Amino acid sequence: MAKKSMIAKNKQRQAIVERYAERRAELKKALVDPNGTDESREAARVGLQKLPRNASPVRVRSRDVIDGRPRGVLTKYGVSRVRFRDMAHRGELPGITKSSW
Repeated sequence: MAKKSMIAKNKQRQAIVERYAERRAELKKALVDPNGTDESREAARVGLQKLPRNASPVRVRSRDVIDGRPRGVLTKYGVSRVRFRDMAHRGELPGITKSSW
């Protein structure tokens, strides 16, 4: 079980990413626009730098949705590898079977 403060901090970061996503996308698009002027690129770069650090999606950690474990998270299912294995053995994940050959 992860610390509650770390889970809360990650949720807060996710909210900040969602809040600034549209503005960030506009600035990134202006930054790589081949028809843009040097001044517009510079303005976009400065605008990106003025955004909060936590507005960047790479700062959000993928966590297990049940207990918040930060490592070994299977993105497709949203749970950690340990919990995935337990849930699969109990039959809680439809279509998942243990392989044997």
